[in-house]
Formats: sequence, structure tokens, C-alpha cells
Amino acid sequence: MDEIFPVIVILEDDAGLRRAIERLLKLSGFSARAFGSAEEPDLLACATLAACLVLDVQLPGNSGPAFYLSVPPPRPPVVFITAFDGPATRNRLASVGPHVLINKPFLGKDLLAAVNAALRRQP
Repeated sequence: MDEIFPVIVILEDDAGLRRAIERLLKLSGFSARAFGSAEEPDLLACATLAACLVLDVQLPGNSGPAFYLSVPPPRPPVVFITAFDGPATRNRLASVGPHVLINKPFLGKDLLAAVNAALRRQP
């Protein structure tokens, strides 16, 4: 019988970091789909069905928080990642609802802990 792994959707514009996150999640027992832009055609459909999202806050075009709010409710839990943490970022994220925020650069174990914390919050 085939095992079903929770699908984590990654939205990160830096190709190297995107691949590293995807590889880390897969090695940790998750199924992962990675996207480089909020405008990619399959992203919204994948995000709607995902167990958790890992979204970069600062993206060219549609930002991670704006994309998250475009996902129809009930939205999956989310981990936001950013290299620009500060009051402006935290105020921006306050309106999106429950989330986990981690700062770049981060350790793999910290990302996994954040994803697991977000998954525990799932309704």
C-alpha cells in the first residue's frame, strides 16, 4: 500500500533556497511542491489542497501574505520566511491570521520545527 505524505507548498523566489527547502522537506518525510512566483498557474490549486504552506514574505509581484489571503478558506497553516523582519513586516503579517514566522538565514531544524508547529494548529 502506498503511503500518503502531507504536501507542503513552497513559494520562494530564490531558486537555490527553494530547492534546499524542497529537498529538506522531502528528506523529512513530506511531499513538497515548490514555486518561484505567486503568479505560477498551478500554485493556487496546489496551495488550496496543501497541508501547510511555506511562503516568502518579500516576492517580486504578489507578496507571500497577499498570496496567502487569495487562498480560499479554510486556508492551510502557513510558515512565513523573511530576510526583512521588523515592525513593518510583523504588522503586515498580523492581518493574515495565525502563522509562524522565521527569519532567513535559518537552520533546517528550525524550518522543520516551524512546519510541524503550523501543522499542529490545523483545524
